[in-house]
Amino acid sequence: MKSIETAVLGGGCFWCLDAVFVRLRGLDTVFPGYMGGVSDKPTYEAVCSGLTEHIEVVRVTFTPELISFTDLLRIFFTIHDPTTYDRQGADVGSQYRSVIFGTSEDQVRSAKELIIDLDLDGPWDTPIVTEVRAAETFYPAEKYHHQYFESNRSQPYCQYVIDPKVTKLRNSWGKFLK
Repeated sequence: MKSIETAVLGGGCFWCLDAVFVRLRGLDTVFPGYMGGVSDKPTYEAVCSGLTEHIEVVRVTFTPELISFTDLLRIFFTIHDPTTYDRQGADVGSQYRSVIFGTSEDQVRSAKELIIDLDLDGPWDTPIVTEVRAAETFYPAEKYHHQYFESNRSQPYCQYVIDPKVTKLRNSWGKFLK
């Protein structure tokens, strides 16, 4: 019987992460939502205001025999800039911070170890600022956010921000595609 793990990642707009992770084999579910804030009823509008302190995240369930947590993180680090605090490109605010919410002590340890390795040998000129924290309560995003890219490809944001990330995934991580 295959095991299933859960990971929660924030790396800018959750539309971007959702668009990338739904294409990976070994991922059973990909769901956008919010984590790390002070409100127990976050909405997209409230989170975008920055007042709730939530971070846009995706919660994924995956089969480690098909894709390891470390490979999942390597892909995550490839598709966003982990060296900028509270921003991804033109998206600015604490809801866009780079964060890994570990769902186990092993995930927290592995994420911290990988960040150290990537800081030493990675492609960035500045240090990785991705936070690694224990998972908190996950709040699902409103339905229209789920697979937003698939339903809105003609939107300028999808064409200019998300599509290049999907292309980068294909070019760099093709062996993990469905």
